[in-house]
Amino acid sequence: MKLLGISGTIIGAKTSIVVQKVLEEVKKHHPNVEIELLDLRKYELQFCDGRNPSTYTGDTKKVLDIIQSADFYIIGTPIFQGSLSGPLKNLFDLINPKDIRHKVMGFVATGGTYQHYLVIENQLKPIAGFFRAFVAPGYVYVNNDHFNKDNEIIDQDVLNRISDLAKEVVFMQEALKSSEEKLETVI
Repeated sequence: MKLLGISGTIIGAKTSIVVQKVLEEVKKHHPNVEIELLDLRKYELQFCDGRNPSTYTGDTKKVLDIIQSADFYIIGTPIFQGSLSGPLKNLFDLINPKDIRHKVMGFVATGGTYQHYLVIENQLKPIAGFFRAFVAPGYVYVNNDHFNKDNEIIDQDVLNRISDLAKEVVFMQEALKSSEEKLETVI
């Protein structure tokens, strides 16, 4: 099983740190799970222009291939102006819905106010619904106050939620995989 963490921003480090922390928790408890971090800061994605996703080239094609190859996801975004980041929205627009249909997603977000956690409920979960993805019931919102000056997460409650999210996505993915295998033996 391959878990892909996506840090959906081209600036800052906090979102990537939180996504990486979830990946580390998964690896600690499930060493058989392959993990990979897709940090959008390292890629130059083209803007979505409505064409078939298979026609993109360069970094855009590389990123879409990485996403398609994963079995499940941890998706992170900073919250800007009460919404997900533009680069993450563009990435969602680039993805062929068939490539992530019926895959498990877990969400993390970072932001400067405590109210921005609602973006996960009101924007990210509906996007997952459009893709017909399975969404982990828990998620992690990390406020700037939860980091120290070295960008380390210092809030124990946040660390506990990160651990819980890691367990949830693996549990859901294993259950889904088991159900699919049972279905294949029946057919």
